Amino acid sequence: MPMGVWLQLANEYRWRASPSRWGLVASITAAAGFNSLAARVCEGAYSRKLRSPPVTPPPLFIIGHWRSGTTLLHELFMHDKRFCCPNYYQCYSPSHFLLTERVLTPALSWIIPAKRPMDDMVVSLDKPQEDEFALMNLGAPSPYRRMAFPATSSPHPEALDLTTLPPAELDRWRRTLRQFLGMLAVADPRRPVLKSPPHTARVGVLAEMFPDAKFLHIVRDPFSVFGSTMRLWRSLDESQGLQVDRGERLEGYVFESFEQMYSAFERDRATLAPGRLHEIRYEDLVANPVSQIETAYDRLELGGFSAVRGSLEQEAEAMKKYRASTYRNDPRIVAEITRRWRPFLDRYGYAAP
Repeated sequence: MPMGVWLQLANEYRWRASPSRWGLVASITAAAGFNSLAARVCEGAYSRKLRSPPVTPPPLFIIGHWRSGTTLLHELFMHDKRFCCPNYYQCYSPSHFLLTERVLTPALSWIIPAKRPMDDMVVSLDKPQEDEFALMNLGAPSPYRRMAFPATSSPHPEALDLTTLPPAELDRWRRTLRQFLGMLAVADPRRPVLKSPPHTARVGVLAEMFPDAKFLHIVRDPFSVFGSTMRLWRSLDESQGLQVDRGERLEGYVFESFEQMYSAFERDRATLAPGRLHEIRYEDLVANPVSQIETAYDRLELGGFSAVRGSLEQEAEAMKKYRASTYRNDPRIVAEITRRWRPFLDRYGYAAP
């Protein structure tokens, strides 16, 4: 993130980093200085193109709770050469990737872990990534800001449902998304496929911004999702947080985030015209990925599926080797999920183990 965004975040939390993370604070500060300088040079070099970026087809938004299979869907759609998506480098350097990506991607590849800490999915700077990281790095309101200072951040999700923001903050979020998509269009004018779990709570705002956008929603057994999400936040807080956090408030945060997300989603889905939303169960996607993606193409009118069938069939064979993590069911957690997430269980046909 640029220096201004970093200083605003650090000042908000009064620089309360754990002593063991002071080296990380110094590294981030140095990187923020570089980001600010590179951003200014990029703005000057691409000012004309950024004033009038290419007009791209309306986005396809892949939505769903964390650990529900959104990343898998995102990567499957990248087999279609008619689509593009933001990658790791673009999302982590959103203010200057147009200028620096070709040079710095090879130079920085050695610092990227081979696999994600929360699962065994391969990581590289050119792989699809969540645009939420780009929005946060550009200074937009985002629930991901809590990862920097997990011990002293709010125990409640912030900037998840955008309708809770003051009008000025909501406008800033909209401008930031359009800014990032404009830069992405300059880099690649194909139809963008954007994947971000927080967007599940923002369907109404996104549908208003992009009247012809489509939404592909994936759901997964919430008893698996809960444990996997707990592991996700713990791993990210440990690897990226500037505070050592015991995670005592994390369980409540996961429960509340899910409830806020799907309360907003159920409110907004009713406003969508037919043909704009299609839903997939993760279990069905893993069992028959080609058939499920073909149905999504048909329901959302995404274009001819024949062009990508062969590539997806090869990917489906490779997917058979992947084994998802399993989690031991705590009876207390099972009871709490059954009580608090009952509307989701009933809508999508899931039952307690």
